[in-house]
Amino acid sequence: MGGFAPARRAGAALLSLEDRLFQQRYDKINEIENLGFEAYPRKYSYTHTPTQVREAFEKKEAEELDTEKPRVRVCGRLMTKRRQGKAGFCHIQKDGEQTQLYVRHDAVGERDFDLYKVLDAGDFIGCEGYVFRTKTGELTVHAENLEFLAKAISPLPEKYHGLQDIETRYRQRYVDLFANEDARDVFVKRNRMIKALRGALDSRGYIEVETPMMQQIHGGALARPFSTHHNALDMDLFLRIAPELYLKRLVVGGLDKVYEINRNFRNEGLSMRHNPEFTMLEFYQAYSDYRDLMDFSEELLRTAAEAVLDGATKARFREQDVDFAKLARFTLREAICELWPHPGDKPTLEDLKDLERVKQFVAVHNQNADKKINLRDGVTLGTALQLLFEETCETRLVQPTLIYEYPVEASPLSKQKPDDPDWVERFEIYAAGMELANAYSELNDPQEQRKRFELQVAMQAHDAEAHQMDEDYLRALSYGMPPTAGEGFGIDRLTMILTDSPTIRDVILFPLLRPEGEIGMAERLRAAETSTGGET
Repeated sequence: MGGFAPARRAGAALLSLEDRLFQQRYDKINEIENLGFEAYPRKYSYTHTPTQVREAFEKKEAEELDTEKPRVRVCGRLMTKRRQGKAGFCHIQKDGEQTQLYVRHDAVGERDFDLYKVLDAGDFIGCEGYVFRTKTGELTVHAENLEFLAKAISPLPEKYHGLQDIETRYRQRYVDLFANEDARDVFVKRNRMIKALRGALDSRGYIEVETPMMQQIHGGALARPFSTHHNALDMDLFLRIAPELYLKRLVVGGLDKVYEINRNFRNEGLSMRHNPEFTMLEFYQAYSDYRDLMDFSEELLRTAAEAVLDGATKARFREQDVDFAKLARFTLREAICELWPHPGDKPTLEDLKDLERVKQFVAVHNQNADKKINLRDGVTLGTALQLLFEETCETRLVQPTLIYEYPVEASPLSKQKPDDPDWVERFEIYAAGMELANAYSELNDPQEQRKRFELQVAMQAHDAEAHQMDEDYLRALSYGMPPTAGEGFGIDRLTMILTDSPTIRDVILFPLLRPEGEIGMAERLRAAETSTGGET
């Protein structure tokens, strides 16, 4: 295997420390092969993980272990190594937990000890031996045989400090997961939460389904889509912004309880709480209305919290306690009255029935807030109230709160209230100032649905997020859809709160980032493979 002459960055007279470390590690592959080990063997059969070593032997005293000498085969990534003369200690990590190994020359032999000497932090090894306790009481595997499993050519982050740079953590999540225990813990807990939600739905007779991610019409929400092109069909398509209209097609088809844990794509801005690619749980229940989902939503949130918090319901998020044991409940108009943040008189429910009075409260908000509300000409009462709620209430809803009854203008797929057709049977759930869920009684009148779509189409001139006309969905409704309630849960935001993660990128394994400007790993490997020497 040839030497390594890494490509230099512009203006660099000497190799960087990173390049020199890379070269040194790359050259060690030859040394390891010369000892008789494969550089990249195909498998290793182990008997215990570090967790299983701890669980199996943590209650055994040193004397008992010395007598039994229980044998194990363990493997993992080398995280630390200390050597003094003919012996040394190291730690290997697997599944987020570490096991200590004790390696002595006279126990493993010349070849294996030579391997131990040239190992670097990050390398993967296997070890066979017996379990004992050190003088300090730490469970340790006394090595009798070592196997080399894979080389880490890139050095690990600085010892004891892990991977600290935020962008590097997102860009190199594969390093973040083994270098930062907290990062791995977030995604383990996320998995537990999703399993708990799935189990709650399965136990109630829901069927998990999959719906198209590429769609001819982007529907089911008010959002800007990503577009793509299908070459074989010569067809422009959209990445879905929501699975809603397809899930309701399935209700028409007789699947009375359906759900999907789905990826959605919305071509919108980035923020600590918004990511263009995100995960939703969306479910539909026939012969029900939005009130049937209120108690169920409270139960689902409590179930999710208990799964992550080991049976508790109170999460600590950004120095605030958020308790998912129960949901407070307000109508949208009650919330504006209750949470009004500005000086002077609070709005009353009577005030909020009059557009001119609402405009006056918008003016008060604009005088006292940095972010202004811009009411376009011809704005309706419902739209004005929706904007007023969003700007004055949402961030103040810290404890889990259910807000119900929304204006019809903002809810093109919801069923109207029978006693007040300007409002629909819809609720949203907020916690820690973020929207977590959206639910409503589904509109199942195809004629009324057509009118709503036509209203949305008319709005497209000034609203890029307005809904498109979907003739096939109208055709599905014409076959008859029973009374149905549906809901969407934001998996990412709920994970943020339950794991005290400050941004949505912390709970997405591979958030999209701009391309790196510096030399990448592909260039490094090409240089290492083709070089015949050079500076080190």
